[in-house]
Order: sequence, then structure tokens, then C-alpha cells
Amino acid sequence: MRLVYLGLKTMDESPHQTLQGLRSLPFHVGGTQVLGLACVVITGVWMGSYHGGYAWDGSGKEFNVHPLCMVLGMVFLYGDAILVYRVFRNESKRNVKILHAVLHFLALIVSIVGIVAVFDFHNQQKIPNMYSLHSWCGMLTFLFFCVQWLMGLGFFMFPGTLLAMRSWYLPLHVFFGLTMLVMSLATCLLGISEKLFFSIQSTYSQFVPEGILGNVLGLLLIAFGITIGYIVTREDFKRPPHPEEEALSVHFKTLTEGGSPSSP
Repeated sequence: MRLVYLGLKTMDESPHQTLQGLRSLPFHVGGTQVLGLACVVITGVWMGSYHGGYAWDGSGKEFNVHPLCMVLGMVFLYGDAILVYRVFRNESKRNVKILHAVLHFLALIVSIVGIVAVFDFHNQQKIPNMYSLHSWCGMLTFLFFCVQWLMGLGFFMFPGTLLAMRSWYLPLHVFFGLTMLVMSLATCLLGISEKLFFSIQSTYSQFVPEGILGNVLGLLLIAFGITIGYIVTREDFKRPPHPEEEALSVHFKTLTEGGSPSSP
């Protein structure tokens, strides 16, 4: 009897605990937005105040476009695209998928601008391309991102895709989505260190303002990634199944297991 009572108590507390968890979701999401915007603003201030601002003329000002675009595209917009399934929990899944794809597309466009800027700057200044670990990791991340976006578009946005193929690819899509966010953050950290050593190598150890600003940016990027990962992996933050999704699930089970809509 004691075991039965404990089991019933656990079942009764579970919905309450889930509700309590959901109440904290807006604060966690708000935290990601504060951290993400802070990363973008600090990057903009760093390149604007310490390195002359922005231009598209082959000078160092054109290079400054690169870090700003990469933090905006491959970190902030990319992270927000991951979060939409947690934020818009009660919206139609198709609408959320469209928003997810649009945010990824914006991240892609902004990132392309950033990549073109750094290559054009290197070519204008006769600097070799793709020689550093930062550039290798960045290009690998960007190529993976392009493949992931195209595969996601093919598997989830076109109605002709078989449900069996979507079910097979979904775990891979989620896993590699988070993996590429980690890769993006790691690439940014490498880029920050590289830029600081190129710019203030002789004074970096003296805690000069630019060095402190770059280090703070790195810590904020890490905090942004950790918060995104926490929200995405927390069980009670996951999107609940909606009626149309349950109908698709039953239909898929009928096709693959020979069941019927009334089957358990």
C-alpha cells in the first residue's frame, strides 16, 4: 500500500512540477536574448571603437564586417532558430517550421556576407586564405550548416517526403543542429583569440581594455550556448504533441506496423 501511495503521489506531482518548469521558460528564453544581443552589440562596439568602424573597401574596415556578421548570423540568429520550437509551443507546427527555416535562411545570408568580407579583405591585402585553425573550423561549420539547412528543407518543408524518412532523419537533425551551434561558438572563441593576438599581442597580458572586452565577449558567447543547450534539452520545455501531429503519428504507425487508428 505504501508503494502504491508513493506512486500516486509522484503521478499527482508531475503535472505540477511541469507547470512550475514552464513558468521559468520565459525567463530562460529572455536570458538567451539578453546574452545574444549583448554578444552582437559588444562585437559591433569592439570593431567600431577599436578598429575604425565598417566599410566595403578592402581595408581593415571591411574585415570588421566579418566578426559582426558571424556572431549575428551563426550564433544569435542560429540560436533563435533552435529555440522557436520551445517558444511557440502552441502554434501550428507548420508555421513554426516556416519560422525555423526563415531564421536559418537569414543566418545563412548574413554569414555569407561575413565570409565574403573576410575573403575580399585577404585578397585585397595579399593575405593568404584558410591557413588558421579558426578559418578551418569556420568553413567546416558553414559547410555543415548549408548541408543541414538544405536537408532540413527537403525532409520537413516539402509535403511529399515520406513520414518514415522524416522520423529517421529528425534525431540526426536535432543532434547536428546543437553540434553546429557548439562548433560556431568554438570558432568564434578561436577568432577572438586570434584577433586579440594580432591586434594587441604586446599589451594583451597587461589587461588592456580591448583585451578585457574580447574576453568578456567570449564568456558571454559561452553563456549563450549553455543557456540554449539547457532550454533545448530540458524535458518539460519540449513542445507538447498537438492533435494534427498525433494524427500523423497514428497514420505513420498504421503504415509501418499494420495497426489501425484505434490501436494503442
